[in-house]
Amino acid sequence: MESCRVDKWLWATRLYKTRSLATAACKAGKVKIDGANAKAARTVTPGVVVTARKDGIVRTVKVIAMLDKRVGAKLVPDYLEDLTPVEEYEAAKERNRSLGLRQPRGAGRPTKRRRRMMDKFFGKAEE
Repeated sequence: MESCRVDKWLWATRLYKTRSLATAACKAGKVKIDGANAKAARTVTPGVVVTARKDGIVRTVKVIAMLDKRVGAKLVPDYLEDLTPVEEYEAAKERNRSLGLRQPRGAGRPTKRRRRMMDKFFGKAEE
């Protein structure tokens, strides 16, 4: 197999949970091949760099081999090389960590316990 559709390859390498999500990401302009927007039917070949934005993370991967069926998570590194900077993952972790302390919209004021947890997390001095 020399080439494959980009949406099918993104699904097969587990960058997107379903092929329809991969297709929707391509239509929304969240997938780029060598810096240019990619349509779902565009073919990828070994050696090209694919950039996919998902859940606040911009994943950059290099295509090593082609797939036509979904593989297990342990086999994914045989088909792609992850070029995503470590800072990207760390920034996503920090965003997720800070989201855990936010009050849900419309929940009212934080409780005393929750406020103390937030103060401790953000390093505010106790009075």
